[in-house]
Amino acid sequence: MSELTRRGTVAILRIAHGKANALDLELCEELAGKLRGCADSDAGALLVTGEGKIFSAGVDLVRLVDGGAEYVRAFLPALNRLCETLFSFPKPVVAAVNGHAVAGGCIIASAADCKLMARDAGRIGIPELLVGVPFPVAPLEIMRFAAPAQQLQAMIYRGVMFTADLAHQHGLVDTVVDADRLLDEAVACAEGLAAVPAVAFALTKQQLRAPARDRMRAGAAIDAEVTDAWASPAVLGAIRDYVARTLKR
Repeated sequence: MSELTRRGTVAILRIAHGKANALDLELCEELAGKLRGCADSDAGALLVTGEGKIFSAGVDLVRLVDGGAEYVRAFLPALNRLCETLFSFPKPVVAAVNGHAVAGGCIIASAADCKLMARDAGRIGIPELLVGVPFPVAPLEIMRFAAPAQQLQAMIYRGVMFTADLAHQHGLVDTVVDADRLLDEAVACAEGLAAVPAVAFALTKQQLRAPARDRMRAGAAIDAEVTDAWASPAVLGAIRDYVARTLKR
């Protein structure tokens, strides 16, 4: 489902799960576990990327509909834990967005300290409301932290999917590079951040992200409402309709 390798001082976490690298319960748990292991390793930085032509298509909606309310109540806490673990990762994190980064895929990329995206390789955005689902607290706080404040509301309400160049213009990614240079450029970026003294970087990152992390930890009541909404017949029906329209299933 995922592969953790090394390139010098940089750990590379590659999402490789099915055709779309979609997030399901098992993948979220596996990724969170590998993140915890990497945080305790001697790697100087972490690079996150996807396999093939997709970074991640976000939540596996087919699995969600098939699993129903019981699956939702197991999956959403795992998704939140993954998001919090990645957002709180003490070392530099670089996202190499190799293709489509949809909804949860966009959120995973946005949790990084630096985001590079391949030119003409795909689109990135947060169409959760178009699917019919509210944001859990951790993903929303990641987007509040990462996206320009003046752009965030429109990004959420409209669910626009941006090309790499438009994503750069709107502040969703930091750099756009040719696809054949993406991994090398991302590794170089990670090495540059890893050259910063580790204690100084970790403490500064902790300070920068503390308000968002505090809101994540204070959001249990909201997350309970969000989970109830996702598990409701109305929202599961909306997801089913979205899957039928977009995936022809």
